[in-house]
Amino acid sequence: MCVDLAAFSLEIEPLMETWTGKRVLITGVCGTVGQELLRQVLTLGPDEVIGIDNNESELFFACERVRAHPNVRLYVGDLRDPSTLLRKMDGVDVVLHTAALKHVILCERSPRDAIQTNILGTQNVIDAALANGVERVLFTSSDKAVNPTSVMGTSKLMGERLMTAANALRRGDGPIFASTRFGNVLGSRGSVIPIFERQIAAGGPVTLTDARMTRFIMTLEEAVRLVMESVFLARGGEVFVTKMPVVRISDLARVMVQELAARHGYDPEDVETVVVGSKPGEKLYEELMNDEETRRTIELTRYFVVKPAFQSVYRESNDQYPERLAQTVEQPYNSALVDAMAPEDVRFYLYTHGLLGGLAPVWSADPRAETEPARGDVPLPATVYLGA
Repeated sequence: MCVDLAAFSLEIEPLMETWTGKRVLITGVCGTVGQELLRQVLTLGPDEVIGIDNNESELFFACERVRAHPNVRLYVGDLRDPSTLLRKMDGVDVVLHTAALKHVILCERSPRDAIQTNILGTQNVIDAALANGVERVLFTSSDKAVNPTSVMGTSKLMGERLMTAANALRRGDGPIFASTRFGNVLGSRGSVIPIFERQIAAGGPVTLTDARMTRFIMTLEEAVRLVMESVFLARGGEVFVTKMPVVRISDLARVMVQELAARHGYDPEDVETVVVGSKPGEKLYEELMNDEETRRTIELTRYFVVKPAFQSVYRESNDQYPERLAQTVEQPYNSALVDAMAPEDVRFYLYTHGLLGGLAPVWSADPRAETEPARGDVPLPATVYLGA
């Protein structure tokens, strides 16, 4: 299949213009997604951007980066403090809720904190938005919310359900609440790419938990752009699931060894890859939509839209979305049921999106190409064909 998540849409692209003149609040503004949201929102002409985070050190550096933008105001704040959220949302139009405890093992060790931040903190965001008459609130969820096996995943699922329930409480033109769910953001903190890169730089070994493991992948820029589109696509109460390419983690490791080992003075053949076994609660495949959800899902060009589970409880919402492909979906959306990219396509994807740095030898990965150019170090094109 051809996956071009960065392609412009004649129907959806005008939605991005809606950000002009808005007052936007971003929770977790110092996180990987929060920082990129701040960067992209600023390019769209908002009237004001307010960011809150409880990481004082990172917040200081973030303030330094945006000194040239007088319409950006960053504050120390915590989701667990309802009064902070209530004050900061005064006059805000759009809330992008990204703050959360996201590390699976740490949430297992501290479940009380995961509940206080990911569940009660999300309810605090909802209450403040209702009190201030915010126009739209979008919650960034996770693949781990689908059939959760961990405290973190369960807390994210509860966050989604709280957003859906909040939509039923709104009155008149009150806030539209929705969620967006996506998988691995390549190159972000905690993602596998920087881990593999450090292991390769040390000469190995590169560690895999299971050679059969597959994952959905997306770059940070793609993920954030789709989050921002979802804000104004939302009708209320739904969960947006982004369509993503799939990679075998063993192929990703192999390609990275082949491309990076020599840069660190090693022969790729000498960098060992070892299987260390799955972590507790870790799945062999990644789920973004389960079997039960297919019965209430609409397919769009770049998204699946999962409608609320209990329609009789929640208010009816308009489901007339642009670029609708199908009113129903037949199978779950998980990485075991989607064809994985071939290794050469993985390699081109990584180079095209700047995840390996530098320039790549170019020969077309698009089987539709008529000729294969001579190999040589030239810049890669803006998009890449991800195989059949």
